[in-house]
Parts: sequence; structure tokens; C-alpha cells
Amino acid sequence: MRNFHFPGRSTVHATNAMVATSHPQASLAAIEVLREGGTAVDAAVAGSAILAVIEPQSTGIGGDCFALIQPRGEGKIIAYNGSGRAPKAANADWYLERKINSVPLTSAHAVSIPGVIDCFATVLRDHGKFGFDRLLQPAIKAAEEGYVVAPRIAFDWKNQFEKLKAGTNTVRYLLPGGKPPVAGDVIRQAELGKTLRAIAKDGRDAFYKGEVAEDMVETLRSIGGLHTLDDFAAHTTETTKPIGAMYKGHDVWQCPPNGPGVTALLMLNILSRFDLTKYAPVSVERFHLEAEAARIAYMNREMHVASPEHMKINVAEMLEKGFADEYISKIRMDGMLDLPNVAPPMNPSTIYITVVDKDRNVCSFINSVAHSFGSAIVSNKTGVLFQNRAGGFRIQPGHPNCIEGGKRPLHTIMPGLLTKGGRSTMSFAVMGGQYQPTGQTHLLTNILDYCCDVQEAIDMPRGLHYEGQYQLEDSVPADIVEGLKKLGHKTTSVVGPLGGAQAIWIDWDKGTLTGGSDPRKDGCALGY
Repeated sequence: MRNFHFPGRSTVHATNAMVATSHPQASLAAIEVLREGGTAVDAAVAGSAILAVIEPQSTGIGGDCFALIQPRGEGKIIAYNGSGRAPKAANADWYLERKINSVPLTSAHAVSIPGVIDCFATVLRDHGKFGFDRLLQPAIKAAEEGYVVAPRIAFDWKNQFEKLKAGTNTVRYLLPGGKPPVAGDVIRQAELGKTLRAIAKDGRDAFYKGEVAEDMVETLRSIGGLHTLDDFAAHTTETTKPIGAMYKGHDVWQCPPNGPGVTALLMLNILSRFDLTKYAPVSVERFHLEAEAARIAYMNREMHVASPEHMKINVAEMLEKGFADEYISKIRMDGMLDLPNVAPPMNPSTIYITVVDKDRNVCSFINSVAHSFGSAIVSNKTGVLFQNRAGGFRIQPGHPNCIEGGKRPLHTIMPGLLTKGGRSTMSFAVMGGQYQPTGQTHLLTNILDYCCDVQEAIDMPRGLHYEGQYQLEDSVPADIVEGLKKLGHKTTSVVGPLGGAQAIWIDWDKGTLTGGSDPRKDGCALGY
């Protein structure tokens, strides 16, 4: 179906196993684990760990993790919530008394307890063959011996120069020579390598207890944080059931809140009321409908979604076909809905890995430090860059997503899984902060409505309706942009690439795997 405005990449094909990541080094590390007999989860951890070194703007061991895993590609799907909680001492009154009305994104208050390492340990316990001693070796080598900076990473590094220049310990750790590295530079991070070695030797406790935890707490408290050693020691990963919705004969699965996956499911429920195939895949009508679905879904997410014990309306209600019908029924093709303005508080960076192994174990795995380079706070001696995921909280008493000690914030990262008749057909996700629900919806409708293969679906021009503006990639044709303006959309050209996707399609009849990887990132799909 290659009849769009640019040729794109070819799909990648294999029979045994496949991985797709945002960096060739991570894809290679994961493939090597698979060739050694490791599981999809082993490969995902190895790939994710090396990305925690070589893609520091997007991920790191100071960040969070979510995963969807389906053993042997059929039956029960397990959701893992590896997101961190606010320090127990945090509460809205503490901030309001100090006239802090929103969480400052480069402060210690934006740092929730990092969940990645415990999530790694938990999924390996349940689905892995190898341990940290094997799986962290590529990451350790990259940190200690050096890695070459890739083009997209250099682009992000340059864009965040001012933030890093003003951060805590970031000049020392992340601005070698006082300036951002360029593509082709070699970066070494000995302190981070030492921390990874400790985890490889002693497991998750080497991160959440002892010298590493002590240094992290000391760093955060020295700049005003409320964190304690008990906050780190008490961190756990939650194992849950996924949430889902049907679209075009397939079941779409997401992690439940505090993950944001319900947003994409809402969008798909809305779009299921329309026949997208009446319109071209790159058309005013298709982009308009996607934007209206996003505006309704994101508005409802911001009003209702939080850590589940604090939600006043449950997910099942949100996924009923009649939910938000007062808005959906008013969608029209000649103008925009009049909706309350919603300004979600975060637009973070992320990495995503998908792996299918020879036994067809399926792993959809996503990690993030939230905003690019997270909080711009690096622990004094460990090289750990902290996320700023607590910036996703509101300081608004009574709101379900209001900050509170021991509570998880509303997240943005969301691994996806597509099944049909109980069997996995595609493991996928689209990175890019607030773009992720729209991105997943765009990818799925490209495939299920427009019959694209996974690479065509990834390559297709994109747009994000966010904070009152329709941010459109330069690949969206000028006549489409003008048509959207005539409908009332305030359009703008998106700064930099919009999101990044990875996907693996499983053909059970042929016994083959088909992978796609986003050209907006540095990565690739590999199989054997």
C-alpha cells in the first residue's frame, strides 16, 4: 500500500524471534540475549538497560517502567506497574503553605521513587531465564567503555542544553567539556557503570538500600526533597490485569491507571462510531476526527484518571459505549466541538521496546524519565539521573490526581498489545509524552482501517491536538493544514519529531514475525 507521500522503510521479517527498539545497540543487545536462549523479557531488560545509558534524555535507572506480557502469545495477559510513588511526607497542604501551586519540574519535588530496577527484577522473576549479572553487561560496558552519541539523541541533548546547564550535578555528568555532545562523540559514565555493577552483583536491593540509596536520598534532601531511605526501601512493583476495548474485531490492551492507556481506549471507542475508510488516510476529515476524539478523551482523562484508589469514576464506566456521549454525539464534520480547555501538565520523553521470542512469549515494555533528561538532577556519586514524574501530580485538593504521600501520579507511558481471539497479533507502542494515546490510536487505525503494514503505519504523517493547538508534522500536506484551519483548528508546525513507535506483527498461520521501527528515532527492528 505504499502510496503515501514518502517511501519509508521496509518491514523486517523473521521466523524465530524479533525485537524493535529506538537504538541499534539496544536491538543488538536484545537479539544476542535471544540467541543465547533468553526469553522475550530477558531481551527487553537487556535492551532497556543499555538504553538507560545511551539514551539518557528518554530513560534511565532513575525512571519508571510499565509492561504487558503474554506468555506464549495467548491466554492471560499480565500488566506490570513499575511506576514510583511520591515520598510519604508529601501532601498538598505542605506545598500550598509554601505557595507552591504546581510541582516545579526541575526540583526534588518532581522526583518520585524510581521504579525501573524493581520492575526489571519483578518481570525477570516471573518470566526470565537470566539474571542481572548477565543482562546488565551491555549497559555496564557502554557506561564504562563509552558509547557513540546517535543523531536523534544529539538533537535532544542540544535542545536541553540550558536545562542541563542549570541542573544539579548535570554539568559534571551530562555536559562533557561544558557543552552538549554531538553525533559521533563518545561518552563515558563511570559512576553510572559502578552503580550498574552493584545491581548486577546484588540485585534490586543494591539500588533501593545501602550506599546507592543513601546517596540518592542525600542528594534529593540537600535540595529540598522530602525523600527518605524508607521511601526507597518500601518501593514495590504492582502486578495487575490489563484493561481493554474492542476495535475492528481486535482487542486492544493497556495497563490500567495510574497508566494513561484508558485515553487511547476512549479514543478508539469514539472513532468506532465513524467509518474512517470513507476518508483518505491523509485527509482533513481523518485528521479532524482524530483530533476531536483526542480532545474528548484527554479532557476526560484529566478530570477522572489517577491512581485507581483515588478515582471517583472507575475505568469500566469510562469504557462503556455511552460514556461521554453528550460530546461524541455532537461531533460534526464542518467544525470543532466547544470543549473546556484542558492543559495536561507533562510532555515527556520515553523509550519503548517490543520483543517476541521463539516460543512466542510477547513483551511490550516501556521506560521513561518523564521530561527530556527528567528533573535535571543527578545523584552526587552514583550517576543516577532522576525522573520528574511527580510533575504529573496536581497540587489541587479534591482532584483525584492531587499529590499525596505514597501515591502514584497520573502517568503518560503506555505499552500496548493487540489480540484477536485471545492470541497476540501485535505488540506495539508510540513514544512521545502526551502524544502516546493519539499515537497509538493513529497507528492502530492505520493498520485496522487503512490496511497498512506496521512500517507504513509508523511512517504515516502525524498530528497532536494539545493545549488548544493542532501540532502537525511537516509531512502533513499544505492543503490538509488549510482544510483543518477552515474547520477552526489552530495549527502549528511541530518542533522536532513527533513521537516514535515500535511494533511487531505476529502471523500465526505463516509462523512469521514482521517488525517496524520509527525513522523519527535512531532505532531498528531486528530478527533471526
